Amino acid sequence: MTTERPAAVAPTLPAPRSAAGERPAPAPDRATRGGFLAKAFGITAVLSAAGSALGLLRDLLLARYFGANQGTDAFLVAWTVPETAAPLLIEDAMSFLMVPAFALALVLREEDPDAPDPVRQLVRATLPWLLLALTGLALAAALGAPQLVELLAPGLPDPGLAVTCTRITAITVLPFGLVGYLAAALRAHHRFTAPAGIYVVHNLGILAVLLGFHASLGVRSAALGVAAGSLLMAGLLVGPFLRRLRQGPPGARTGRARRSPQALVLMPLALLPVGAFTLTRQAQVFVERYLGSALPPGTISHLNYAAKVSQLAMTAGILICTVTFPLVARALAAGDLTAARDRVEKDLGQAAAVVLLGTAFLMACAPSVVSLLFERGAFGPGDTAATADVIRVYSFGLPAQALIGVMIRPYFSLRPVVRRADDPGTDDGRRRLLDWYPAAVMVLGLGVTVVTGLLATPGFGALGLAAGNAAGITTTAALLLRGLVLRGIPLRLRRVLADHGRLVAAAAGATVLGTAVAGLAADPLLSTLLGGLTVALAFAALGTGLGAHEVRGPVLAAARALNPPTPAEEGKRPHGQ
Repeated sequence: MTTERPAAVAPTLPAPRSAAGERPAPAPDRATRGGFLAKAFGITAVLSAAGSALGLLRDLLLARYFGANQGTDAFLVAWTVPETAAPLLIEDAMSFLMVPAFALALVLREEDPDAPDPVRQLVRATLPWLLLALTGLALAAALGAPQLVELLAPGLPDPGLAVTCTRITAITVLPFGLVGYLAAALRAHHRFTAPAGIYVVHNLGILAVLLGFHASLGVRSAALGVAAGSLLMAGLLVGPFLRRLRQGPPGARTGRARRSPQALVLMPLALLPVGAFTLTRQAQVFVERYLGSALPPGTISHLNYAAKVSQLAMTAGILICTVTFPLVARALAAGDLTAARDRVEKDLGQAAAVVLLGTAFLMACAPSVVSLLFERGAFGPGDTAATADVIRVYSFGLPAQALIGVMIRPYFSLRPVVRRADDPGTDDGRRRLLDWYPAAVMVLGLGVTVVTGLLATPGFGALGLAAGNAAGITTTAALLLRGLVLRGIPLRLRRVLADHGRLVAAAAGATVLGTAVAGLAADPLLSTLLGGLTVALAFAALGTGLGAHEVRGPVLAAARALNPPTPAEEGKRPHGQ
């Protein structure tokens, strides 16, 4: 494997099967694939829900022990380091790069199992350099903590605590990067259990340190917990990764391996547009922290608590594309653009349905949800009202956040960090320019965020920052939808937009009804239950009535499960229905 010229390391992947007369590789049986997806999604959903619940408990304890003040603002500035490293090194950039790379290596292994194992060669070519780079980044973040704090939040009255916490959280860069690499390899092998459990052990580490040392160390205990949790994450994945790596192809185990005359090329420059996109996307948080540091103390904390609650609505939507991403990457590696398109369109619809349901719930029940979760200890009614208002404004951007998560994966899969040596179109100028399209539209969206924030913050405070976030990310999502077509995945945009329009209409109606019902009860728990039930029923009814198949299908399936047909009715159905 080389970075400039082909080296004989693995057999090449067949050219994309787009020409007439060429037959795509046989697809797995639909029932088998459906069963695999259901099982993988179930495992991932349960463990991710557990991780989210523990993360929520972490935030509840932070609010209980420390409230929303200068101390929590200092920790949240330090939290920017792992908050940036997590999407860059775990879920987003590392996944965008390495899942397609391992998918390609696995396709090559299946084609010629007697050749040197391309998976092992990929690991040897990339992992040592990655560990070296991560170590350097961690040291740079720790040594440059004072400058980082000054850059991120120049308005902090006492930056010393933020500097200390930043130096502690800088440790996370190395284990986070290793976790992202190992998780990508395991997911490409269709192993989802261990990767889905990383946030469970991460939050357990934070909670253990927080519970044991909050009284003596204050908010520093949270920073130490973040560092300890990151080490636990890496430890969870090392064993499963090594077991998969040792298995290898049959030829490697029996000693029948032979050298292949074909080659793969490592393309390190593919890292740049992926990293630029991820960092620019995360820069929305930087903008909020920067502008929020000049607002009254506690503003950054209100934004953080609101973001954490709002992101819960996106969890299931993102899980969908997390599970299906290896399938999309395999289809693209084999040149099957039609299968990739169908999968992406389905993911877009399912993610939108799930996230819009969650968005409607948050808009309807935000005050009662925040009161129920946070209003205790040092977190008072004023904090509840401020956080709930921010949640409602944030929620306008949640569908766009989820859709970007779905679209960006196949976009970067078309130019992975490794490629076939004989791919004739990989290095043309147009494709290289399109590599930077997501980063460019993210910069435009960030510009919308900055302008909106600067204009709205003087009059609306934290709500202006939240509005800027929602406007900027929605702008990016609209442009990226078009970019996916330019990239070569032939999405049927009219069909996609029509489906989303029906879902948005259903969510809007459910929000209005849920808000009215939630306001009838003063007790936070009762208000949340009544409002949530109303939103769910209204969304199901309106979505079914409007013909949104992402809603109609599950509703009809649930109806059949609750009222199964009698044997006589089954006999009246046409054969096969």
